[in-house]
Amino acid sequence: MPAKDLVHDLVRTALEKDGWLITHDPYFMPVGKERSFIDLGAEKILAATKENQKIAVEIKSFAGESDLVAFRDALGQYLFYRAILKDFEQDRILYLAVGNAIFSDFFLEVPIKKVWELYQVNVLVFDETKQTIIKWIQ
Repeated sequence: MPAKDLVHDLVRTALEKDGWLITHDPYFMPVGKERSFIDLGAEKILAATKENQKIAVEIKSFAGESDLVAFRDALGQYLFYRAILKDFEQDRILYLAVGNAIFSDFFLEVPIKKVWELYQVNVLVFDETKQTIIKWIQ
């Protein structure tokens, strides 16, 4: 079983508070003869007349020594998962979940913001203390 990120349960709780049904924890995908995983899969019914919205969430705490190294690694994982997910389940939207502090202090720095915007990374920003979703960026 894969190791969970430090804030995994916080993000799960925040998604559930926001009305999401956690369908996979973790969300496994076939990659050739092997399997890979994204931290969470979730669904939310938007309205009776609309179809289910499905997401997959890769959670990162940025708790290591270098935010830049953690970002580089997270970006690589995100792009890999997005490519695999496109063939595996096209209607599921991938998000990178990060805490509000790292988002405000690091993700909004000009060179970093340019990178995640260039690669069209969907970001889910959560409040670690309140265990709530602050914003969804697509």
